[in-house]
Amino acid sequence: MYRMIAIACVDAKNGIGKNGNLLISIPEDMKFFRESTKDSVIIMGRKTLFSFKDKKPLKNRINIVFTKNDKLKGEYKDCDNIFFVKNEAELEKILENYKDKKVFLIGGASIYNDLIDKCDTCLITKLDKSFDADTFFPDLSKHGFIVESESENNTYENINYKFIKYIRG
Repeated sequence: MYRMIAIACVDAKNGIGKNGNLLISIPEDMKFFRESTKDSVIIMGRKTLFSFKDKKPLKNRINIVFTKNDKLKGEYKDCDNIFFVKNEAELEKILENYKDKKVFLIGGASIYNDLIDKCDTCLITKLDKSFDADTFFPDLSKHGFIVESESENNTYENINYKFIKYIRG
């Protein structure tokens, strides 16, 4: 299986979202996401795709969406940078064509939970505050990850956060 990088912004209790939306939009985190994932492959679930502006795939990336809904392919037939898969075997088949690109998991919770063991790196923007979340990122310590590096504290609207890189221990 291809090695992947999970990327997420998580709160103090590993929350990542509420009602299909991010908990908070921090400009520096958004910039980090854009710069990290540009010209790469991103893997997501249907709800994550639908959270994007106009439900459009992200530009300058190969978008792979896990879904059981066959009708979506027709809705996105004019987009040449999006693929739909139902399982890991289909995912592997598509990834064979992109061996020269980095591969990122970008959410949501079920995608992170299903594929976290395929990751060797996690790029986490860690908030020091808890939000009222209904979706959560996996506990990395339970999956053998350790902190490799972390940034200095940053602050956005009285919320402290750090960029933390985890690797498999």
